[in-house]
Amino acid sequence: MSNQSVQTVSTSSDKYKVILAIVAVVAGVAAFYVLAKQPAYVRVAALIAGLLVAVLLVWTSETGRDFFAFAKESVRETKKVVWPTRKEAGQITAVVFGFVLVMAIFLWGTDKLLEFFLYDVVLGLKK
Repeated sequence: MSNQSVQTVSTSSDKYKVILAIVAVVAGVAAFYVLAKQPAYVRVAALIAGLLVAVLLVWTSETGRDFFAFAKESVRETKKVVWPTRKEAGQITAVVFGFVLVMAIFLWGTDKLLEFFLYDVVLGLKK
């Protein structure tokens, strides 16, 4: 069994960078709403500026670099996936719909059988 520890934000400067990034996002969203009477492009520019500052702050932290490396590796792995053809996807979808239909009929039949058994046989109640 592997005995690996969980990594967290290690240095205090990285912690401050992540906190400042969160503050930048909140400030950008707040500016978007505070500038409600301004033209839309000013509001959107304030929002985008806050998001860009947050991305730049996170990019400079170790946690951010690790996250971006993980995202890059995820995209690379996604490109290795062999996706089904349109015909295969249609066949798989048909099998799923068929299974759902069979299960629905089975559950309906089981419900009716239990209803008959409990109400008519055990309790002797007629509808």
